[in-house]
Amino acid sequence: MSKVFKKTSGNGTIALYLGKRDFVDNVDSVEIVEGVVKVDPSGLNNRKVYVYLACAFRYGSDDLDVIGLTFRRDIWLHRIQVYPPTGGSEAKSPMMESLLKKVGEQGHAFSFQMPPNLPCSVSLQPGLNDSGKACGVDFEIKAYIANAPDNPDEVIQKKDTCRLMIRKIQFAPANNKAGAKADLSKQFMMSDKPVHLEASLEKEVYYHGDPITVKVQINNETNKTVKKIKISVNQLTSVVLYSSDTYVKEVCAQEFGETVNAISTFEKSFQVTPLLANNKEKRGLAVDGRLKDQDTNLASTTLSQGEKEMQGIIISYKVKVTLTVSSGGLLGGLTGRDVVVELPVTLMSPKPAGESDITVNTTDG
Repeated sequence: MSKVFKKTSGNGTIALYLGKRDFVDNVDSVEIVEGVVKVDPSGLNNRKVYVYLACAFRYGSDDLDVIGLTFRRDIWLHRIQVYPPTGGSEAKSPMMESLLKKVGEQGHAFSFQMPPNLPCSVSLQPGLNDSGKACGVDFEIKAYIANAPDNPDEVIQKKDTCRLMIRKIQFAPANNKAGAKADLSKQFMMSDKPVHLEASLEKEVYYHGDPITVKVQINNETNKTVKKIKISVNQLTSVVLYSSDTYVKEVCAQEFGETVNAISTFEKSFQVTPLLANNKEKRGLAVDGRLKDQDTNLASTTLSQGEKEMQGIIISYKVKVTLTVSSGGLLGGLTGRDVVVELPVTLMSPKPAGESDITVNTTDG
């Protein structure tokens, strides 16, 4: 392996090496996080070297920290001692062998197994005037020199640490199922018969950037006219920490001018495409976590087994079909004039073709 991710401490005593920074969550299991810490014992002064992996929810920028309070909460954290070594040697993967060969005799391997109920890497889009790191869920590997692994009274100097951010990501499942279907009949004042709306999706999973096909069937048995059809896509962001709060943001909306006259039927398929490019100014919109300034997209749907409650940020989407029915007579405006159904839809990225665990990009940060 010729490319690695590396970060060196300010004093040069330790250096953190990773073979990749994206780790795939397959719902029932997560790829093992592997790396190597290079240690120069001459700079330790009888101290030890530890490394931890933390999943945290950041709800404020570092520059907002006041009187020792940090706007960050660890959802999960695991730490191990890498130097002096504490245990026997374990079987090593090809990536680990490559890293150890590159680092040399001062390299000490480590690995972490994340539980499957952790959230994926997600950021909340900042406003135009916001600065600092975005709020959201992130994953950090940090190596540090200390006398004890977690002594609150011990001050660890920044020059004795080095860290790299990683991402936990999910890809769309290989097998795509039929999409959701929903129907609703609604009666209006001064009309004996209802408007019946049925909507369905062509498939369950759509890739980011692909148009979503929505089939709409209308049976208008009333004496009113369906004036307009609107199809929108809403992003539902559930923030689960001390309590659970859900925020809904419209990420795509399109109105179609088709009308459905009284006592008639209608059937047609429409397409809408939710894109981050059309939502760049929406503060608080969830986007997939990114490393540095790389491109990203709308946050992917969170897949889970549903057995354990997941903390952090959980993403889902719904397609909303709205019929606007004309109001007739003097009392037309006193009743609801919209017929609405919602359909769950999954938005994700496809798994890259020929993905290899030991093919990585080069960086030094």
